[in-house]
Amino acid sequence: MIDHSLIPGIAGKLQSKRLKLATVESCTGGWLAMILTSLAGSSHWFERGFVTYSNEAKQECVGVPADLIRQHGAVSEVVAMAMADGGLNHSRADIVLAITGIAGPGGAMPGKPVGTICFAIAGVGEFSGSWCNRFEGDRRAIREQSVNAILGRLSEILEI
Repeated sequence: MIDHSLIPGIAGKLQSKRLKLATVESCTGGWLAMILTSLAGSSHWFERGFVTYSNEAKQECVGVPADLIRQHGAVSEVVAMAMADGGLNHSRADIVLAITGIAGPGGAMPGKPVGTICFAIAGVGEFSGSWCNRFEGDRRAIREQSVNAILGRLSEILEI
């Protein structure tokens, strides 16, 4: 289940710091943006969301280099960071959240089982970083855990 309780704190902190947020999502298909914009008044701090489900969309919408995807795979910290950085370059956001992964039930690769999700946060100074997690469950559960994980990390960064 998505932890909606984090959204008001995130919203308040972004507004008080006059920061705009954007998302670049793959395996979550826009779910993160939907959760963030479920709060009335989100237009004050939510700038835009990109759903870059295919490798081509990652390249065309936010400028992830094709060579990076070929070399590391779409599900990697390097590509997640390129997605987040690309989101900064293709929006007016101050902070960008990016998610890419394998939600299943298919799509597993050697070394990247179903449930492998990579995240990145890009922005000013302390807002940058990437990591990967491995989640268990069905497709819905993996996607929910992914949204919760990045919202939790953003809450920590914003010191909520």
